[in-house]
Amino acid sequence: MFSRPAASDPCPRAIAVWLQAVAALVFAMVVVGGITRLTESGLSITRWEPISGAIPPLNAADWQAQFDLYKQSPQFAAIGHGMTLADFKFIFFWEYVHRLLGRLIGLVFALPLAWFWWRRAIPDGFGWKLGAILALGALQGAIGWWMVASGLVDRPEVSHIRLAVHLLTALLIFAALVWVSLDLKARARPPLLAIWALCALFLQFMFGAYVAGLDAGYAFNTWPRMGEDWYPAGADWLQPALSNFADNPVTVQFVHRWLAFVVAGFVVALALKVWRRGFGFESAALMAAIICQITLGIFTILSGVLINIAVAHQAMAVILLAVMVTAAHRLGEARP
Repeated sequence: MFSRPAASDPCPRAIAVWLQAVAALVFAMVVVGGITRLTESGLSITRWEPISGAIPPLNAADWQAQFDLYKQSPQFAAIGHGMTLADFKFIFFWEYVHRLLGRLIGLVFALPLAWFWWRRAIPDGFGWKLGAILALGALQGAIGWWMVASGLVDRPEVSHIRLAVHLLTALLIFAALVWVSLDLKARARPPLLAIWALCALFLQFMFGAYVAGLDAGYAFNTWPRMGEDWYPAGADWLQPALSNFADNPVTVQFVHRWLAFVVAGFVVALALKVWRRGFGFESAALMAAIICQITLGIFTILSGVLINIAVAHQAMAVILLAVMVTAAHRLGEARP
């Protein structure tokens, strides 16, 4: 009979490197997800086949079958007239890569986790953390299909609310991977300022997802005003009023524009605190990341949501999150 090996010494360094590699894959998946959204590719694959779906179409008949399935979707009915098979292959590619990365991340996380568990190499107190990340990853796969399914029934696009849940879960997994990898070197408890800063950042991520899901970035392409006004006087106003902050493209873009500077205020405060504690590199990285992110956001608007700039804006958001999590960890590390 198989038996687990005798308890061995924990190997936190190897586990930390593994978690950082998984975080890099999650970063890539968020970037590809941004491209998928901007190219309207997310509904090109109309079935959820976790195992068999890893195999792409291999011949002309397979491609035509996939195209025929897409032709039955509300999105094709709305915007697909005149689409060729070559056009379909382009959008299929990005959604396929996005799903393939999800499968790869699952394997790259689950298989080493099983190995470390089998070797009894996981340090005390980290088993439940790694298990929670695994559970979040499994949940994320279900959320992804739940999001896609919203655009396959009676609407030509996915729900922006479900898109926000999908993005926020991905970023939560990324932050957890970074935090736990740092915890393996030195345990930490985040200070209150860092918690507030991260909460503000995740709120901004939510509005960013709303902007993407509602195509709100196209509403106004001027800065700092929206057209001639700070908030367009003639813009439609939904009832009840709170629904404007989730469903009104104009309001959502307005909030996303100016919430960025609230986040920047938290980041500056955090950078100053980090600098006073002697972490000069982390402080400088925070300042550089928030300046780059706001600049890319402004350029995204002014460019009319040019895809290269918009994708860079989303990628920079993940980098900003990594820098903030790292700075928060440094502040929370126990001192001799």
